Amino acid sequence: MGSRAEKAMTEMLITGNWKNNNHGFTFFEIAVVILLIGLMITLASPRIRDAILTDNLKITTRRLVGLVKGLRNDAVREQKEYVVHFELDSNRYWTESSSMSEEERARAREKARQLPDDVKVLDIWFKGRGKKMRGEASIRFTKKGYVRQSVIHLGSEDGRVFTIILNPFMAKVWVLEKYVEFEA
Repeated sequence: MGSRAEKAMTEMLITGNWKNNNHGFTFFEIAVVILLIGLMITLASPRIRDAILTDNLKITTRRLVGLVKGLRNDAVREQKEYVVHFELDSNRYWTESSSMSEEERARAREKARQLPDDVKVLDIWFKGRGKKMRGEASIRFTKKGYVRQSVIHLGSEDGRVFTIILNPFMAKVWVLEKYVEFEA
């Protein structure tokens, strides 16, 4: 049987100890890993994209919070009242200011922004007046930026609910990811 080389080769095959192992990866191994990573990203990306970019409830909540903060700032800066109107039955909203003419107010109402189909204003609560679930509800911002304490409840078709809380004197708008009930 014989040679020293054959004995070494047999020992390496049996024990798995390769003396010249350079611990590298072959092109095939790297290609398989890259393929698997690509496959996982492809399968996961629609869910991630949908969760981040197309969550209409979160987008609508952010948009309304931005609108409220903007109207409050505009009211103080321009020293005029602003009002955001919600048409609860048709799920639309629009804004107007105290300096607008009747024609401009009518145009603003015609150009009301429609909420996404899967998002609905469930109700709007006003301190001292209670909850409004149908018809039209309006939130007024005074020249000093004050607003009646108000709460906007938004819901989505999948059952999630957001509560937007407007504080009368503070510019901070709170958003809670649940339905919070308030007493009149």
